[in-house]
Amino acid sequence: MLRRVVEQIFGVALRIFFRRIELDGLSRVPSEGPVMFVLNHPNALIDPAFLLCLSPRPVSFLAKAPLFKTPVLGAIVRAFDSIPVYRRQDEGGARVDNQDTFRHARELLLRGRAVAIFPEGTSHSDPDLKPMKTGAARIALGTGLEDLTIIPAGLFYTAKARFRSDALVYFGAPLSVPYAPLDARGEPPPGAVAALTRDIDVALRAVTLHGDDHEILALVERTSEIFAAASEEAWSVAEAFELRQKLLTGHARLRARDPARLDALVARVLRYERDLAELGLGPDHLAPHNITFAASLRYALRSLFALGIVFPLALAGTAIHYLAYRISGMVAARVAGQFEDMLATGKLLAAMTFFPLTWLVVGLGAGYAWGLKAGLVAGLLFAPIAGWAALHFWERFATVRAAAHGLGLFLVRRNLLAHLSDERRAIRAEILALADVVA
Repeated sequence: MLRRVVEQIFGVALRIFFRRIELDGLSRVPSEGPVMFVLNHPNALIDPAFLLCLSPRPVSFLAKAPLFKTPVLGAIVRAFDSIPVYRRQDEGGARVDNQDTFRHARELLLRGRAVAIFPEGTSHSDPDLKPMKTGAARIALGTGLEDLTIIPAGLFYTAKARFRSDALVYFGAPLSVPYAPLDARGEPPPGAVAALTRDIDVALRAVTLHGDDHEILALVERTSEIFAAASEEAWSVAEAFELRQKLLTGHARLRARDPARLDALVARVLRYERDLAELGLGPDHLAPHNITFAASLRYALRSLFALGIVFPLALAGTAIHYLAYRISGMVAARVAGQFEDMLATGKLLAAMTFFPLTWLVVGLGAGYAWGLKAGLVAGLLFAPIAGWAALHFWERFATVRAAAHGLGLFLVRRNLLAHLSDERRAIRAEILALADVVA
């Protein structure tokens, strides 16, 4: 029961923190039988929360041992049938023994359960994957199961530490586990472990974004946004991820084949971004041919109506939750320090603490002033609903403000807006042409 409660609470919290969450490749996940998920690890406790709360089947995670000793978190990881993994860095560099860990994981797999593990061994913000640990291969080979399937699952975040960004869980092509003879301790031979670890590394790279440095990843991110905006179509998170993968591959190939043409494209992208920044626009700005007076008027009237209807409730929600929102951000920044991969976890856990406390204070205040029923309604219904209204009001307001800015530029600097639109299409065309060159 605790697991179901935690799943529901964290599931709701994740869908509030992230604007869009997508699970792609679910058809590759077997509905029954032993399965091992192997995942990259860029976002601390957010990463396991996705699979634990949104996986098509129950999963038991291998988690670092210190979590089991942490108040509250310890109860949560135990509720999910997690298995402690002992690491040297957690034990002051002392030698560790994970034989019981591997035995427990194998027992779950032998019972047809699903187990998940982070082969990198630690959460991080490096541009590339860390070297794979051998634990996943040792567990898988040690089961001796012929029907065990390894599913690589890539975790992708458009901005992993930012509130209301997008996230994707991308399930890749399954790996079969070859037979390997076991020694007297039930351990597979080192050669088989090394070979399967290499296969896991290749499979995980196929479902993740990784580059030589952060600068290249940032360039690819911005270029993909320009390319997608030029298509004037709505893109799913999975499509945006696949586009970035292709751009990363193309960047590496073009750097080797035609660096001069690549540098010219990069310079063009940078000039375009500089022009956008001077006008306060994003790459998704409307082209002049998409702007008409009638359509703008209809959009303005609909937006004003929608914003006007929810404004009183949103104003109350903003007043109620603003302090908790700010405190959550400050606490998360203090806890995360220089570790960006911890920031989203800090924000989520802080918000899950301070927002309910805020609702409790509102309920107690209303109950003191108007009685028990009023307190229950205020704390359990009014405050959360007002918070939801505030969230959607300010998101819609930001969209309306951006649209109004674009319309203003259309009216006073239409030729410049047309030039930017043409340049965006030209950059997209050049990328497509370069794709043909490196294909």
